[in-house]
Amino acid sequence: MIQKTEPAKKLAGTLVMPPDKSISHRSALFAAISSHTSVIENYSTAADPQSTLSCLRQLGVPVHTEDQRVEITGVGRDGFKIPDAPLDCGNSGTTMRLLSGILAGAGIECELIGDESLSARTMKRIIDPLQQMGCAIEGREQKFAPLKIGRHTGVKPMRYPLPIASAQLKSCVLLAGLFGDEPTEVVETVPSRDHTERLLDLKTEPFGTGKIIQSSRNDLLPAQNYQIPGDFSAAAFWLVAGSIHPEAELELNRVGMNPSRTGAYHILEEMGANFTQTNSAFAGKEPVADIHIKPAQLNPIELDPKLIPNCIDELPVLMVAMCFADGKSVISGAEELRHKETDRLSAMAEILNTAGAEIELQEDGMIIYGDPEFTPRPSRFNSYHDHRMAMAAAVLSTRSVGMCEIEGAECTSISYPQFWTHLHELTQS
Repeated sequence: MIQKTEPAKKLAGTLVMPPDKSISHRSALFAAISSHTSVIENYSTAADPQSTLSCLRQLGVPVHTEDQRVEITGVGRDGFKIPDAPLDCGNSGTTMRLLSGILAGAGIECELIGDESLSARTMKRIIDPLQQMGCAIEGREQKFAPLKIGRHTGVKPMRYPLPIASAQLKSCVLLAGLFGDEPTEVVETVPSRDHTERLLDLKTEPFGTGKIIQSSRNDLLPAQNYQIPGDFSAAAFWLVAGSIHPEAELELNRVGMNPSRTGAYHILEEMGANFTQTNSAFAGKEPVADIHIKPAQLNPIELDPKLIPNCIDELPVLMVAMCFADGKSVISGAEELRHKETDRLSAMAEILNTAGAEIELQEDGMIIYGDPEFTPRPSRFNSYHDHRMAMAAAVLSTRSVGMCEIEGAECTSISYPQFWTHLHELTQS
């Protein structure tokens, strides 16, 4: 699908963000291994979290859906059935990595597969620690899907310092640890998303500038009864769009404001963005708020590499914001972007170059020479079937002087099915 986007004379309106994908995945997986019945409200209809529900059904977990309400009858740690066909994770790295931790810990004989994009993403980072824990798991060339999981003689506890700041890796090891008699400890020195430890009430303790998180069979797994907040990663596109457009006034309702997710919010504030929060509250154990956005003159920024894990998904649209800042911005320490749905560093460099921005692509980041008067030229952008590339290109297009086209625009359904509808609403008000 090719999506045509007109320059926006103004951006105005109020939006409710789609449900948070990261929390949707986890709520369903954690409900499945609980011994309770969980009712999850506002579950994501995006393709990735639906892949998680499909896999759980194959594993014999009773899952009943009605619109965005999901009821899951937990089967406990030992109640999964051996599936009679491979578990298809689609495009979802979260599904594959977190479900691998659970199934490898449980010793369920099965195979996990994914689409072409997911099958090209490295799984070595979870295979290695799971094998160290005594789990039976193998991948193609020892690093790619399909992943084959088998029985084991017991999960061995271990102390595991995270080699990279990755919430998926952290969660995978902790979930496998739930099947061990003695605690597994994950040592995190650079913060990453903390939804897993929040939602499972896992024991944590300070460790230097980071923390240690523990899991074992002794942990009681709570029911997952709450309303999932709006996805901050989706909100980030409008935070940037409203900041760079001179005629913008936006309101985003019930956005998840978990401190381990909102790095992009604070980076944009440091750049001079004009945000106001109201109606702060909690959805379960997750903080939420309404965000009001007005235009701002943005300043350049040199990102501290330590902030990258907290804004890794938002970096593509932050690059768009930097194009409109008054001077040189520098991103480094973001090599992880090359291992997402596509090589997002190279893809964003191509998008920005095509639009006429002045940039320098680096091995682990990018230098962007911003200009408040930058006007993207009418262009045809390749999304590489990556939802975040498509949406970043769309935000850039709102400031163009003419019609832009985005190839593979249907990929936004992976995380934000309503994106094109919302963009149309904001530009037509």
